[in-house]
Amino acid sequence: MTSDNIELRPCHAIDEFHACVALQKEVWNFSDADLVPLRMFVVADKVGGQVMGAFEGAAMVGFALSVPGTRSGHVYLHSHMLAVRKEYRNGGLGRRLKLMQRDEALSRGIELIEWTFDPLEIKNAYLNIEKLGAIVRRYNINQYGITSSPLQGGLPSDRLIAEWWLKSKRVQSLLQNGQNSAFQMISSIAVPAQIYEWKAAPETRAKAAEVQSANREQFLKAFNDGLAVLGYERDAASNGNFRLGRWDENWSFASTG
Repeated sequence: MTSDNIELRPCHAIDEFHACVALQKEVWNFSDADLVPLRMFVVADKVGGQVMGAFEGAAMVGFALSVPGTRSGHVYLHSHMLAVRKEYRNGGLGRRLKLMQRDEALSRGIELIEWTFDPLEIKNAYLNIEKLGAIVRRYNINQYGITSSPLQGGLPSDRLIAEWWLKSKRVQSLLQNGQNSAFQMISSIAVPAQIYEWKAAPETRAKAAEVQSANREQFLKAFNDGLAVLGYERDAASNGNFRLGRWDENWSFASTG
């Protein structure tokens, strides 16, 4: 389903925040203990964060939640959650929500939005790197502990940190030309398409854990060597491949830790 007939707007009302909580539960099937509660959406709206909603008529079909942060004296936004109802995925709605976040952040003079994502999620990585122009140069091991979401498959919640430098040449060129700038690839890290079925079944979960562990070591070494994820490929069989090189722009808010 395309996102052309979906209205995007900032959310400020309690009933809209209730809808965010309900959609979050639907998308991730979290236990109540792992849900971001209503009050967090209220707080984000009140203290300089963002709650962006996507609506078909009166029904919420997607949202993006961010909270403000600071690093080395600079204000940035941490985009904590992006949810799109299943039947509305793969039509560009997630990207539209992120671009709405970008426009609003730039209107306030904010130059950086960060978020975390699972290194084993192939479609999400492709969106972040190839469709938005984020870079990655940090890796957090088991950031949230073992979560209740079936999507995690009981594995440690390892996360890559996407840095979206909103005014960088990389991002502006991508949004104008529709493709990332060329770079010299120094190394790559593969994610097999079977990772989803391996995570889902207890008898094959060890295979998924092996991929996660091996890739974790590759990422940590690459980032320690000063490399960054600058590209992402998906082949005809839906396998994913992170492409790493050296970023030639000097955007940083002391981006370690």
